Amino acid sequence: MDRNSKIYVAGHRGMVGSAIVRALRAEGYDNIITRTHAELDLTCQQAVRDFFEAERPEYVFLAAAKVGGIQANNDAPADFMYDNMMLEMNVIHSAWQCGCRKLLFLGSSCIYPRLAPQPMKEDCLLTSALEQTNEAYALAKISGLRYCAYLRRQYGADFISVMPTNLYGPGDNYHPTHSHVLPALLRRFHEAREKGLDTVTCWGDGSPLREFMYVDDLASLCLFLMRNYSGEETVNAGTGKELTIRELTELVARTVGYTGAIEWDTSKPNGTPRKLLDVSKAAAMGWTYSTELEEGLRLTYEDFLSNPMRAER
Repeated sequence: MDRNSKIYVAGHRGMVGSAIVRALRAEGYDNIITRTHAELDLTCQQAVRDFFEAERPEYVFLAAAKVGGIQANNDAPADFMYDNMMLEMNVIHSAWQCGCRKLLFLGSSCIYPRLAPQPMKEDCLLTSALEQTNEAYALAKISGLRYCAYLRRQYGADFISVMPTNLYGPGDNYHPTHSHVLPALLRRFHEAREKGLDTVTCWGDGSPLREFMYVDDLASLCLFLMRNYSGEETVNAGTGKELTIRELTELVARTVGYTGAIEWDTSKPNGTPRKLLDVSKAAAMGWTYSTELEEGLRLTYEDFLSNPMRAER
């Protein structure tokens, strides 16, 4: 992938896609193709086919996806399955048909089995039952990941995949109910501080363990893998560090300056008890993350404060 290569970033306005575009431009890649949803509906097979035939990108970063937290996945499983299955199949298939040299597909650590051995290695995929609260999303993502592997196996397509842990950073979705845990907590504690609330209530009991990765670190790894990795098996993307949701809420509260009490609603689901990735594969290739959680949270909160329209979503 040289500086003049024609590169398509699907989902460039999302948190991951925008980070990949930032990383590409920072390293001198200027021939970047993007399309908004209004310009190209990735769930429409013919529209995607026409786009690839017209543009013929050499490299594709498939970061587009319908994403959300526990409540969003519970409320709309059919939408999460259909939208993700259609868009990823359309993009991957058209990229292959139109001679794309290499494609990187973004998976998610939540598609690993609910009770996978910890830390989770890449080969634990599909070894036992999925987490029920996001099964629809997981099934769609697994299908995209395996389709890339099958195209490689059957036709020799150099299509690879990366499996990120929980992500956060600039461009995140801060919706109060449909976002992931970290941005949802940032908004909740920010609003509690602004309103002078004495308490903030969080879901579950705070015991689940989670790993978090700053999105620009993921973008760095995506470029590294596009240039240095070709293999059927996915590559885990994470920090190898974890903390409880209770510890996370306390860290978020300190970051936004909230000093009230934190209460726990144990009638709400905890989700998967633990999700820690084994990141030894990426480390063995010579890559590691650079942004610690405390610093990443500070940068993310600055992004939240500087983007009032995003905070209203």
